[in-house]
Amino acid sequence: MNKSNFFKLTATALALFSVTLYSCKKDDNTNQTAQTARVNMHLTDAPADYDAVYIDIQSVEVTMEGSAAVTIPAARPGVYDILKFKNGLDTLLLRADIPAGKISQMRLKLGANNSVVIDGQTYAMNTPSAQESGLKLNLKQEFVAGGSYDVWIDFDAGRSIVETGNGKFQLKPVIRAYSALTDGRVKGYVLPGIALATVYLSDGVNTYAAIPAPDGFFMFSGIPEGTYTVTLDASVVTFTDVTINNIQVKYGVTTDLGLTTLKP
Repeated sequence: MNKSNFFKLTATALALFSVTLYSCKKDDNTNQTAQTARVNMHLTDAPADYDAVYIDIQSVEVTMEGSAAVTIPAARPGVYDILKFKNGLDTLLLRADIPAGKISQMRLKLGANNSVVIDGQTYAMNTPSAQESGLKLNLKQEFVAGGSYDVWIDFDAGRSIVETGNGKFQLKPVIRAYSALTDGRVKGYVLPGIALATVYLSDGVNTYAAIPAPDGFFMFSGIPEGTYTVTLDASVVTFTDVTINNIQVKYGVTTDLGLTTLKP
């Protein structure tokens, strides 16, 4: 065999090897995509009247129907001040590829460094059950292979902290999970700030509360579809409360109530 033919055969063999290797890699990636879904989990909070609420978040355990549990560490395991994530704000808690299918169970696992700050004083909170087995999250949804999904973990700080006496507090978390497919939103503004209003959203069975930001803005997220009543409840008695009836909430839609000014 002359040198020219030898080099031609070698080049052809290398080209075939490269195509085969690329195909294998492509097939591997395709198979992985066909079996998993990308999930982005965000942390958000229902406002509470504390200086700060520090929650030690370590991981989320996800179990899909017919699959073993998968433990996904938080992108930044450690302590979060959940009061920073209210009125529509959130932070990315984790991003992961998980087995496609229907969710059987989700659990949020905490560490031991949980505390609440009240009037400048920090109090440690005990959470034994949360650390051992995790906090169950109810989210009934199917993740389709190759899809990408956003999920929010909503921590209700106002209902989660229990004073046990003698300056001691216990964390009994009240949390819920919802996705972009089950996210109805209601937003608005209430002024003046000196009225110190709390906003309540109720369907007659479930009631949600929001503490407006300094500029009066408030938002409820992850609200089920239905008809609601909004009550703007002024803490300062010289201002008159306002009730807004027949608020329609639909998934994927943000209902804007605009600006409401409470009158003295």
